Amino acid sequence: MVRFHSPLTLSVVEGMKNNKYQKRFYRHWVNTADLMRSHIVIEETDLEILTDRPLKKYWLKKRILGLRQDIKNYIAKDRRFLTSLKPIAVELDAPIIIKQMAQAAYLANVGPMAAVAGCIAQLLAQGLTKLGYGQVIIENGGDIFLSKQKKNRLVAIFAGDSKFSGKLNLLIRRDLTPCGICTSSGTVGHSLSFGNADSVVIKAKDSALADAVATATCNLVKSHEDFNQAIKFARKIRGVSGVLIILGDYLASWGDIEINFS
Repeated sequence: MVRFHSPLTLSVVEGMKNNKYQKRFYRHWVNTADLMRSHIVIEETDLEILTDRPLKKYWLKKRILGLRQDIKNYIAKDRRFLTSLKPIAVELDAPIIIKQMAQAAYLANVGPMAAVAGCIAQLLAQGLTKLGYGQVIIENGGDIFLSKQKKNRLVAIFAGDSKFSGKLNLLIRRDLTPCGICTSSGTVGHSLSFGNADSVVIKAKDSALADAVATATCNLVKSHEDFNQAIKFARKIRGVSGVLIILGDYLASWGDIEINFS
């Protein structure tokens, strides 16, 4: 059931509106006293990382560079991986990040670079978990992956000039982690979008999928009259567990979306 709420975000991306860096001021909203915060920037990859013990920055930086190089090497062989706005087939022996991005793009019917930020966040978090970290949260330009958490978390939503911006949070229950929470916007940020939504948030177990579906869903929203069509599209994709759409004074949600108004 689509829920409409009466009027009262979360890299390298698949395209660019402009190349001007936009300060990620929303990171000042983070309040997690039980976790340690780290900030790492490598080329276009700009990460906010929360962990339950000191971060192994040398390992993480090496891993980021490796993932970025995998993408660069593949683009050198097949330029379509960077430029296509539709899914493309990739080689069977392609690196894991290439395969995961391509699979997410196929399910969402978008270009593979639509999944890059969410995919990087998830692969890094999973790597840290294998190293023994108990709780990891990685935010990559509004795309978040949470490993298994010991407590419920609140994710604040930035939605540009909408009156909902900074006024509502998503409740992420610990028993429903790990999960990805990814955001696309037609009015905020530098990602290419063909829609007008201030914020489209997708929740899924796989943050690469959430990232790609957020882009595809946002592309469908030109006005609040498109909410039903956009949610119908997203909910049909296997692995998507929740959708939130904000455009101006209008908001709608479906699925596993619990909203706390602040």
